[in-house]
Amino acid sequence: MSDHNRSFACNSEPLLDIASLRADTPGCETVIHFNNAGCGLLARPVLQSMLDHLNLEARIGGYEAAAARKTEVRGFYTAIADLINCGPDNVAFAGSATHAYTKALSAIAFEPGDVILTTRNDFISNQIAFLALRKRFGVQIVHAPDVPDGGGVDVEAMFAIMRSLRPRMVAATHVPTNSGLVQPVAEIGRHCRDLDLLYLVDACQSVGQYEINVKDIGCDMLTATCRKFLRGPRGSGFLFVSDRLLRDGYEPLFIDMYGARWVEPDRYRPVDTAARFEEWEFPYSTVLGCAAAARYALQVGLGLISRRSPVLASRLRSRLVEIPGVRVLDRGPQLAAIVTFDVAGWQPQPFKQAMDARGINSALSFREFALYDFADKDVDWCLRLSPHYYNTDDEVDAVADAVTDLAHGGR
Repeated sequence: MSDHNRSFACNSEPLLDIASLRADTPGCETVIHFNNAGCGLLARPVLQSMLDHLNLEARIGGYEAAAARKTEVRGFYTAIADLINCGPDNVAFAGSATHAYTKALSAIAFEPGDVILTTRNDFISNQIAFLALRKRFGVQIVHAPDVPDGGGVDVEAMFAIMRSLRPRMVAATHVPTNSGLVQPVAEIGRHCRDLDLLYLVDACQSVGQYEINVKDIGCDMLTATCRKFLRGPRGSGFLFVSDRLLRDGYEPLFIDMYGARWVEPDRYRPVDTAARFEEWEFPYSTVLGCAAAARYALQVGLGLISRRSPVLASRLRSRLVEIPGVRVLDRGPQLAAIVTFDVAGWQPQPFKQAMDARGINSALSFREFALYDFADKDVDWCLRLSPHYYNTDDEVDAVADAVTDLAHGGR
């Protein structure tokens, strides 16, 4: 292993001890995991926190274990708050980023003719949710155009649409799942604040990969998963809700006994915090695993992580563009640790299976996942590779060599 694989420093910051981070990650012993945009490898402290709680539930009972770990469970909210720069009362646990997103949408009293202003690169489930709102409530969906080179949304054109149409909600996905694009969510947020527009951000692929500050972004709500670059367990996510929305009485369409109090036979009162967006039942071992994952990322350092991962992705892209028959698809002035490409002469499933056989984890994306983006690029499928800070240069080179071999006819 090269010295660069053992440690990594940025701008005189402390070193990332890659060897220790990999020792903390059991999966590194068995696979080259370049599917962090799908699900990051669990670190040992995350795994142990979950196992400890499950063992406690088995010994003393589920309700009793939750009561015994009440302080630790509350630590989920403080850890996520530290991660995104908000207060613990602004955070709600969710079963997934999509669960959080639909909860957020359900809090908005859409009426016929209301405009949802979004981008051409919003996540597929978000786009489908907008279409479902149009089907049920008669809202209008407006997509802001991209800049001419396909490098993400044209912010000034989006601002002009904001001024003209005064949308009921503005939405943007920070890092789309189908490419390495990073959208300028803070610039969009400044315009939303100027016009006092409701702003919802999907940070599913950026939490755990970049430093996220909801105050700098200027969003009213932000959603994310914990399983991807944050390296938490599956079946988990969270929703940030701003003080303004909590104060103004925003609440989900369906609210249960955890998020509200039944104060009179014909009246309920939502709780004051973002807990109004939660339900009574929790997967407590998962919540504790998410808290451990957030603390782990903070301990490693989001500044270092946010530099290390894109550097690995950039190294991979530079190798892939030199391979005949391989077309790298990522565009934009800033690219995240998501690398997408297609390979001439291959069908998607056989290509991924060939990568699997070499011990390389990856993911496939298809045109139906990103109709605008893939149509612009004239592509029907791509392979997605997403390294993270615990991966190494040697692994990048091994992955590039595998793609080279397959593109040249290897099976």
